[in-house]
Amino acid sequence: MTSLSVSVIVVSHGRPKALARCLTGLSQLRYPAFETIVVADSGAADVLDPWRDRIKIATYDDENISVARNIGIGQAAGDILAFIDDDAVPEPDWLMQLTSGFVNDSVWAAGGYVVGRNGISLQWGARLARADATTEPIDMTGETVKLVTGRPGAGAKTEGTNMAFRRVVFDRVGGFDPAYRFYLDETDLNLRIAAAGGVTAIVPTARVHHGFAESRRRRWDRVPRSLFEIGASLAVFLRRHGAGLDAETLRQEERGRQKARLLNHMVAGRLEPRDVTRVLATYDHGWTDGAARGFDPVPVPTSDGAFLTFDASGDSPAIILSGRIWQAKRRTQSARTRAQAGETVILFLFSPTTFRHRVQFTSDGVWMQTGGLFGASDRKDRVFRPWSFRSRVKREVARGFASF
Repeated sequence: MTSLSVSVIVVSHGRPKALARCLTGLSQLRYPAFETIVVADSGAADVLDPWRDRIKIATYDDENISVARNIGIGQAAGDILAFIDDDAVPEPDWLMQLTSGFVNDSVWAAGGYVVGRNGISLQWGARLARADATTEPIDMTGETVKLVTGRPGAGAKTEGTNMAFRRVVFDRVGGFDPAYRFYLDETDLNLRIAAAGGVTAIVPTARVHHGFAESRRRRWDRVPRSLFEIGASLAVFLRRHGAGLDAETLRQEERGRQKARLLNHMVAGRLEPRDVTRVLATYDHGWTDGAARGFDPVPVPTSDGAFLTFDASGDSPAIILSGRIWQAKRRTQSARTRAQAGETVILFLFSPTTFRHRVQFTSDGVWMQTGGLFGASDRKDRVFRPWSFRSRVKREVARGFASF
């Protein structure tokens, strides 16, 4: 494994509870030398107060993730700069795994896998980004790290909530472009790296859990409130990277995908028919706005600050606790107490049912898996399978928590 120093940058706006949970997750990381930089709106002040002696904090009240990330880069003193969203939580060995991609000196960037809101299924795996703003899967062999060499118009896609770059990369290709306020921002950087022939490591074992928290752009159930920035960012992206492509056709194709998405929400009862028309119109307005946005090379300020080591508590092996559902109150209290004492705690609570399993990282810092003793955890499992309690716990540790 690498011993490179790492700056972890978290951008947060309007989600103080999610930010607190993310910081709790970062405090359980197993890595010898990392610092944490939070760029957040002023509404996060109360959440950040307990962490002020351990992290670097910058206040930024606008909603532009690219500007916020650049502010974070300007505060960073590490060799490697890693990024995670405020509505995500890293697994304890996330940084150790993600930075393993940089053992090869030719690697410019690294990206890991993202687990969805049920804590089990994959949300995003390995993908290739293209100049038309689409992606396609990259063939992977198990959990082996794969190096992808970029070329003009095609490069490895790193997810904004699970990615890292050598500091010198930003000196070579610039920072995040403020013309992308939240969408396609990292993809734009990926293609600039690709155009320069940079190599990106895809690291399947570097995993974060991402929940899609509510924001001004989407509801808690992922129903879009506005598609403005999607339309705007697509327009900017195609102007920058889509030379020779039919931008109008690509605009209409993406509009069709967004309309289908809205109609699915309508059929499910989450949107009214009139809302489909209203929200879809925001995509068109965004495209018009993006067509007029400027984009220039983005210089990134050089950090002149000292490295502030984040004193994480994740060095010891994880503690496994388990119980039947009727023991939940006592087991949960025990898990909470041990997590607050600085231990990494995994809690299994099983009911005598075939309910599907879920994994969540609680606000108290406990990794908790719930579901039926006989139910499916891996989505390829059978609906029912007979288990003894002990063998089920052993299996779930091996399936999802072996690296903890």
